Amino acid sequence: MENVMENNSNRLNARDLINVGIYAAICVVASCAVGMLGIIPVMMLLLVVFLPLITGIPYMMFLTKVNKFGMILLMNIILGLVMWITGMSYYSLIVGTISGLIAEFVYRKGNYKSKNLGILAYAFANIYIWANYFGIFYNAEAYFSTRQQYGQEYIDAVTALLPAWMCPVLLITDFVFSLIGGWFGTKVLKKHFEKAGIA
Repeated sequence: MENVMENNSNRLNARDLINVGIYAAICVVASCAVGMLGIIPVMMLLLVVFLPLITGIPYMMFLTKVNKFGMILLMNIILGLVMWITGMSYYSLIVGTISGLIAEFVYRKGNYKSKNLGILAYAFANIYIWANYFGIFYNAEAYFSTRQQYGQEYIDAVTALLPAWMCPVLLITDFVFSLIGGWFGTKVLKKHFEKAGIA
């Protein structure tokens, strides 16, 4: 009987799903607001800087609600799906699912009570942002075929800013600024972390 109750307590319940939905929605709105800046070629390049910084606060707030395996993964799946639906690529969903799973194990290692592992989990989870560039790196013709309204000048400018060698650079940038965004989020939400017993 005790084992059954323990198993049930480890399952995601309605409150968990609501928390995932609320914070996913906040991150989506923030991501879309920042993503609109992508109409400026250089801002397209800097999405891996601004997105992790902007979503750091709501995501770290979300982590104060996480105490079960699966919440971070579900969050990443939702964010990856939104990126795909809004015209980026399915790569964000695939990579986001994998990076979300890694983030799950990282945060669980500290029993959902480690601020530092939470920051690291955020950095891994955010790798899905980097995956949004895969369409440009690996299938630029198809990617830009849906963006002809921006004009050839825009397409040429973005292509020039994103040669193949930028792929690993963007990954490192994404990860580093996610660490910074996560750290900043914990500073802003210090009282919330203390209340949740996260040290």
